[in-house]
Amino acid sequence: MAIEHSNPIFLAPAPGGHNPELMLSAVLHLMSHYTAGSDDAGGCVKLASVIERHLKALASLPDLAPVLSATCAQLSEQWASEVERNLHEQEKTNFLSRIMARARTAPSVA
Repeated sequence: MAIEHSNPIFLAPAPGGHNPELMLSAVLHLMSHYTAGSDDAGGCVKLASVIERHLKALASLPDLAPVLSATCAQLSEQWASEVERNLHEQEKTNFLSRIMARARTAPSVA
C-alpha cells in the first residue's frame, strides 16, 4: 500500500514552527489506541506516558488557543495520574507473581 505524500498531514511546518493540529491529531489517535487496547488489567503504561507527554507539549505551545491550552494541561495532569496508578498496579502484580512463582518452585517438605 503506497503512502500518498501529497496529503496535507505529511507537509512539513515552517522551520522552527509548531503544528498543533498534527500534534492534537496524534494524541487523539494515541488515546483511541489506549482505549481500544485496554483490558481488565488496565492500559499500557508506556502509551499512557506518551499521551501525557503529548498533552503537556500541546499545553506549552504559545500559538494554541487558551481554552485548548488549559484543556491539554488539565488532561496532562489526569494522564500523569493514570500513569502513576498503572505503575503501582504493575508493581503489585509483578511482586505477587514473583511470590507465587517462588511458592510453586519451592520443594515441598513432607
